[in-house]
Amino acid sequence: MRYQKTITANFIERPNRFIAHVEIEGKTETVHVKNTGRCRELLVPGCKVILAVADNPNRKTKYDLVAVYKPGLGLVNMDSQAPNAVVGEYLAGKEEITFIKPEYKFGDSRIDFYFEKGEVRCLMEVKGVTLERDGVAYFPDAPTQRGAKHLRELIKAKEQGYEACLAFVIQMEGLYEVLPARDIDPDFSKAYDDAVSAGVKVLALPCKVWEDGLTIRDGY
Repeated sequence: MRYQKTITANFIERPNRFIAHVEIEGKTETVHVKNTGRCRELLVPGCKVILAVADNPNRKTKYDLVAVYKPGLGLVNMDSQAPNAVVGEYLAGKEEITFIKPEYKFGDSRIDFYFEKGEVRCLMEVKGVTLERDGVAYFPDAPTQRGAKHLRELIKAKEQGYEACLAFVIQMEGLYEVLPARDIDPDFSKAYDDAVSAGVKVLALPCKVWEDGLTIRDGY
């Protein structure tokens, strides 16, 4: 997945979940933040951020904030739409997968991907991971009732004969395992434990991160 055009800026502040103020060549600009999570450990005043130039000239904001440099770690893609995009590319490259449908209605939810491997029916829920602590990746970075609900749907899918999978897309380099952030969201962590016990497969997908894009590394 690649952005058409990106530029660098310095982060100033984030007044709400949806926008941030950044400095571009000495001027303050309001930009859209493509992640409604807290990201407090990432968006620190003065840090270097990556902006994707919006392709709609009529938008109120000219740029989307899509990535940030974190000291001691490097570049972190924080675009919440990127994980589904790269997983779509990843699944499309698998020869054994014969059919793919995104945003599949199951139960009371929409699961990110339904796909078929011959006669095997599969459901996959995708979660982007941007939280790192002491060299370990964690999810989530804020409480997510929706995330716990999706895990419970995957448990039901497994009971109904589907192959069910939770895919963590690690939006930073050098990390290969994701653990539930139990202190941040005990409910999600309980649902995660129940899903694993029920046979839901968990994938941690390491990525290659560029300023202008993201892709899942070969071999995973």
